Amino acid sequence: MSLDFHARIDERGIDVALQLEDGEKVAILGPNGAGKSSVLAAIAGLIRPDSGFATLGGTTLFDVGRPDSPTIWRPAHDRGTALLAQDPLLFPHLSVLENVAFGPRSTGSSRHTARATARRLLEEVDALQFEKRKPAQLSGGQAQRIAVPRALAADPRLLLLDEPMSALDVAVVPPLRQMLRRVLKDRSAIIVTHDVLDALLLADRVIVIEDGHVVEDGPTQEVLGRPRSPFAAQIAGLNMVSGLASGNAVLAESGTSFEGIAFEGIATEPITDGDSAVAVFSPSAVSVHLTPPGGSPRNVIAATITEIEPMGDRMRIRTGQLNADITAPSVAALNLMPGTDVLLVVKASEVAIYRS
Repeated sequence: MSLDFHARIDERGIDVALQLEDGEKVAILGPNGAGKSSVLAAIAGLIRPDSGFATLGGTTLFDVGRPDSPTIWRPAHDRGTALLAQDPLLFPHLSVLENVAFGPRSTGSSRHTARATARRLLEEVDALQFEKRKPAQLSGGQAQRIAVPRALAADPRLLLLDEPMSALDVAVVPPLRQMLRRVLKDRSAIIVTHDVLDALLLADRVIVIEDGHVVEDGPTQEVLGRPRSPFAAQIAGLNMVSGLASGNAVLAESGTSFEGIAFEGIATEPITDGDSAVAVFSPSAVSVHLTPPGGSPRNVIAATITEIEPMGDRMRIRTGQLNADITAPSVAALNLMPGTDVLLVVKASEVAIYRS
């Protein structure tokens, strides 16, 4: 179901506009406090924006604070949305079957019809075996799995997911994510998440919100493969330097530790000197040296190691603004540790330059 949303929440500094096509899945990414959950709450009718409007499939959910429009505020239960949050919030006194059947019953379905709907949805998420259990008899992962069909049982036109897997043990997240991927097919959904895998596996499009404003909006692969904001680069695991285009380089912007440094690279699109641009490269393209390297022209950046973290079969060297991934034997051979002054080296051929 298509959504058109634009709202301002002055106290929280939020001014966000977004659209959703019928059957589309959109992931909203952003740092803590950026306004992601507030956007979902405004769509669901849990908070009232200072001004703005939202329509879902042609139905006005709200229209408030606009002098040229009459005030409309549709109550949360009448919006055709369902919110799935970190806490499954199952009714403790009801069985799993009755929890899922609650939505259809509340809209007038008979007990028989509601239970049939509940069993069909429980089967869809491979949870029919839990139908007689009470919530206290479920694990965290099982309870969250039950929360999905309970949300779907009311047949919402739009499903809102607010980091539904963030409070779960790591081991139960992959099967739950695969289940969501299956049940969200052909459904409209907005997913707030901090996990890049959620965006990659569940979303057609990614919106990045920072400081209450949309800073990126595009297909998932494009936003995560060619990030234009610091947070998108961070969640995609890439290094990014912002500044102004200058020849085949990006001159780092003022106010950063790279101020005045030109990062040479390869322009991936036509770009003019003076354009706002970014230089993006993978941590695996960065090598770490204790003395200046020789060889072909490279980008060489002086830095101080702040943290060393295992990343699979490699070690992530963090220096504040840039990261490098190198092997454990290299860390040992260079005697690297937090506080070590190093030179980070990346070939120009490994740096992609494009407009920000």
